[in-house]
Formats: sequence, structure tokens, C-alpha cells
Amino acid sequence: MKRALAFGVLLALAPPATAQPTTLRIATYYPDLTRKGPGLLLRDILAGKDPQIAAVIKTIAALNADVLVLTDIDFDHGRVALTALADRLADAGSPYPHHFTSRPNTGMATGLDMNGDGRLGGPGDAQGFGFFAGKSGLAVLSRLPIIEPQFRDFSDFLWADLPNNTLGDSMANPARAAQRLSTTAHWDLPVTLPNGTPLHLLIYRATPPVFDGVEDRNGRRNHDETAFWTQLLNGTLPYAPPPAPFIILGDANLDPVDGDGNRTAINTLLGDPRIQDPAQTGIPGRPDTRGDATRDTALYDFGGLRVDYVLPSADLTITNAGVDWPLSGDLAAAHAAASRHRPVWVDIALP
Repeated sequence: MKRALAFGVLLALAPPATAQPTTLRIATYYPDLTRKGPGLLLRDILAGKDPQIAAVIKTIAALNADVLVLTDIDFDHGRVALTALADRLADAGSPYPHHFTSRPNTGMATGLDMNGDGRLGGPGDAQGFGFFAGKSGLAVLSRLPIIEPQFRDFSDFLWADLPNNTLGDSMANPARAAQRLSTTAHWDLPVTLPNGTPLHLLIYRATPPVFDGVEDRNGRRNHDETAFWTQLLNGTLPYAPPPAPFIILGDANLDPVDGDGNRTAINTLLGDPRIQDPAQTGIPGRPDTRGDATRDTALYDFGGLRVDYVLPSADLTITNAGVDWPLSGDLAAAHAAASRHRPVWVDIALP
């Protein structure tokens, strides 16, 4: 009897068990972490004096995502800048023990006249527009373990090899034969859910469908970079379709209603029954759009556009979704100082 009473006292004095999370927040964000030359981003992160980087840190810390895809951050082979950013976030109380990046197509020299201007070696002659190798790449910050041995990089897939591509006569050989589809990258990066199930992150950033001529090279490429995902899910590419659960996320650089570009591929993807397009509510960027301004993710001089997406597979249970667009206060100022884009997130129930 005394032992039973003692055990009861110990139970009463024991600290309460830590509540386990029931949801995960998956997000994408264009943080504008690019500079004018290689190594300059690392310099600015380490110096700790750049107000734009400080604003990015504050924005990411407030977002509190479990997995965050960054769609504009300069790449280096040692992941040094990304590691330095993760260290700054940890100091701000937002640790990401796992992070990943891989070489993007941006700034990757080809030795060819890719843009047809009669000159070689310009930023438009790289596989993806860029003034130096690795400019404006992709990266992932994660609190879930990353399964790097299962990482698949589709970034060397040739544009001309995409079934039903819209390349047409927008490029001439030999540039046409060498042109990769991905402006930046297309990745399948799995992370491990708490129950051990892999969650496949299908990540990309497409070219803007502007800044070209009547040949509409960028517009065509933008369309096909999003069409790649539908083709991958359909099994019409030389890669196995990703198993569910998966999430397609990143910067499509295209609004399904407003702005320039061929919207066929993005609307096909948004209407695909294999994925969900959650009603992400935010703050209208401008009232002068034809689409739903509450879903805008970036604010330009001409108005707001929805260009950033988080699209979970149909088997995942979504509990909430949004675009972080605070109206006022220090956090609103930080968002505005960091980037014209705003973080986009989806909360999913843990299986």
C-alpha cells in the first residue's frame, strides 16, 4: 500500500508529457537572397549588418514552418551560405537542423549563343539566366530528416524531350539541342515524416514568361516547366512518378488568371484531381486584379500576382493554409523589406 501511495506521489510530481504536434507546416518563400557576385551573399550573412537579410530572418522565424523551400538563394558547392543562414535562424530561435541545396541551371555556362543575340558568354547564354554560376538557386530548410540518397534531380532534362512541348521555333540549333527545360531546377526531395513515411517534395522555380521577343522563348519555357509535373505524374517521362504523399511547391512565376504568360499548364495542374489547391487566404496586394487578390503571393509595380504555390497530393489532410501578408507593425515592415514575395504555407495533419 505504501509503495502504491509513493508511486502516486511520484506521478503527481512528474512534469507533464510534452504535447506532440498534430500538424506539419510546409511552406515556400522567395527571399531575394541573391547578390551581384559569387560569395557576396555569404559575406553579407556573416557580417550580420545587412537589413534585408535581417528582415528575411525575421520573416522566416515568424513563419515557423517545419519544411521551407527557398526559391531565390545563391548557391555554392560547400553549402556554406545556406549553413550560415541556418545558423542565423538558430540564433533567432528558429532552428533548422537539416538543410539541402544542389547546383541550379542558373548561370551554368553553355559556350553557345542560347538567346540568339549573336554574342557568347552573356547571362542569357547560360542554361538558366544568370550572371554567375549558382545565382538565384533553390534550397530547403527542414526540421524533418532529409533522405538525400533518394534525391532525384531532373534539372538536366532537355526541353526538346518533353512530350507535347511548346518549344516550336523559338530556338535554333545547336542551342535548341542543348537547352535544358529547367531554368533553375526540378527536384524530387523526400523528407521523413514522424511515422517514417517519406514525403516527396517536388520543387521548382520557373522563368518569368517575359523579357524576350516575338519568339516567346521565356513564355513557352515557363509553360513547359509547370507542364513537366503533370507529365511526371502521368508517367510519360523517363522517370518513375513519385509515390504519394507528395507536395508540388515553389515559384511557377505565373498567375492562373492575371498577368502575362500561357496559363494552360498551371490551370491544368491546379485542376488535377491528384493534387489539392487549398484556399490560401492572405491580404490583397492590389484591388485591380481579375483573379482573387486574397491569394496574391507577390506585389509588383503593376499589381499583385499569385506566383508561389504549395500543392499537396490528394491523400494528405489539410488543416489550414495561407499567405503571410501582415497589414501593419514590425512584421509587416520586415516582410516588405525582405522581398516582394510573401511566404505561402499549408498545414497538413500528421498521418
